[in-house]
Amino acid sequence: MDVNTIKAVYFVGIGGIGMSALARYFLSKGKRVGGYDRVSSELTEKLAAEGAQIHYEENVSLIPEEFLDSKGTLVVYTPAVPSAHRELEFFKEHQFEIQKRAQVLGMLTRTEKGLCVAGTHGKTTTSTMAAHLLHQSHVGCNAFLGGISKNYGTNLLLSSESDYVVIEADEFDRSFHWLTPYATVVTAVDSDHLDIYGTHEAYLDSFRKYTSLIRPGGFLIIKEGIGLQPDVRPDVTVYTYSSGQTGDFHAANVRVESGEIFFDYVSPLGNVSGIRLGVPVFVNIENGIAAMALAQIAGVTAEEIREAMASFRGVDRRFDFKLKNDRVVFLSDYAHHPAEIRQSVSSLRMLYPDRRLTAVFQPHLYTRTRDFYKDFADSLSLLDEVILLDIYPAREKPIPGVTSQLIYDNLRPGMKKRMCRKEDLLDVLKACPDIDVLITLGAGDIDNYVPQIYEWLKDR
Repeated sequence: MDVNTIKAVYFVGIGGIGMSALARYFLSKGKRVGGYDRVSSELTEKLAAEGAQIHYEENVSLIPEEFLDSKGTLVVYTPAVPSAHRELEFFKEHQFEIQKRAQVLGMLTRTEKGLCVAGTHGKTTTSTMAAHLLHQSHVGCNAFLGGISKNYGTNLLLSSESDYVVIEADEFDRSFHWLTPYATVVTAVDSDHLDIYGTHEAYLDSFRKYTSLIRPGGFLIIKEGIGLQPDVRPDVTVYTYSSGQTGDFHAANVRVESGEIFFDYVSPLGNVSGIRLGVPVFVNIENGIAAMALAQIAGVTAEEIREAMASFRGVDRRFDFKLKNDRVVFLSDYAHHPAEIRQSVSSLRMLYPDRRLTAVFQPHLYTRTRDFYKDFADSLSLLDEVILLDIYPAREKPIPGVTSQLIYDNLRPGMKKRMCRKEDLLDVLKACPDIDVLITLGAGDIDNYVPQIYEWLKDR
C-alpha cells in the first residue's frame, strides 16, 4: 500500500502522541480514520471532532464497517499494544495490511526528504524547533512531533508544497530502523530501553545501524563526544555539533541579558549572529544548534532562522513553565531518564541559583527503574527536596522488588525526601511550608495533576 491506494486507516492505540499525529495526517489526506484506545483523552476528543471514529473498549464488534475491507484498509499499531490484543488479532487473522507506526513514517521518508532527530533525549524539543524553523520559512515542512508544539497547539504540521518531513526517530523497539533519513541529528546515546536491548553495546549498535540508513548524499549531524562511531555510506556528509566552542556547528558569545539568552551560531553553512532563545533555558542552546543545522541543510535563510528561534515557544511538558513570579515558580517536565533529570535540574540551578528546588518524580517503567535506580537517585540528589510517586507501569507488568523505594533508599543522605501516592500528592504539597521552585518530572500520568497544583499555587 501507499498513500494513494489507502482508503481507510485504523489505529490500534490511536490516542498516543505519535499515533494521533499520523491519524491527523491521514484525515488531512481525506482518508477515513478510526481506531481504539484504552481511555478517552484530550487528544482522542480532538481527533473525534476532526472526524475520526474512536471507541474505548477492546471489542471487534465495535470496529466500524468501513474499516472491515482488507484490500483498502491499512491497520497501524503501536508497540505499546499487547500482541494478544483482540482487535489486532482479528486484523491478523483476516490478512489486513498491518504496520507499526514507525513503518508508516518510514514510508513517508522514502517519498519525501526526512529530517529526523534521534537520541536518548532531546528528540522532541529539537525536532519541534526544527519544524518551527522550517514552517516559519519559505521552505515549509510536514512534521510528526513527539509532543504538542506551543506555537501551533498540535503535534502535526502540514504543507502541500514542501517535500521535507520532520520526524522524531524513536529508538524504542528499534522503530527508527524503518526510516530512511535525508538528514538526521543524533543527540545522545545514554543507555535506555535495556528491556529491549539488554546491553549498552547493543544499544549503540542499534544507533550505528540507524546511521547506515541515511540515504545517499544525505547528512548526519552528531553531538560531539557522545561515543558513537557512525556507520554511514561514503557519500554521506558527517558534521558534529555542541553548545560549546567546538564542533562544526556550535555556539559562541553566549550571554544572559534581563533573563534572556543570546548567542552567535557558528556554522560551516553560514554563521548567524544574535540568536535569541524563545525559551531561555540553557539546554535549548544545544537543541537549537542541532535544529538550526537541519534547517540550514533544508535551505532556511539566516534571517528566517534568527526570527524563528526568537519566536519558538516550546513544547508541552518540556521544561514547561506554568507559573513564574517572585513568590513561586512551577513547571512540568517530561524528563524520565537520569541524564534528562540531571539536565533539567542543572538548568533550574542556573536560572535560580539562590532558590530552593523541590521535585515531584514519577518513575516511568519497572525495567527502567530496575536498570537505573542508582542513576536516578544521583540526579535527584542535586535537588533540595524530592517527593517520589509510585512507578508508572505503562506497558509493563510489575517486577518483584522493583518499586520507587529503590530510588528513595539511594538518595543523598540527609536530604529532605518522602514517598507519596499520586492521589495524595496535593495534600502532601499543601503540607510543605517552603515550596519555592517546584518541578514535576516524569513521562507517566503525573501531568494530570499539574492543573490542580497550578490552581493551588496560584491562589496560595
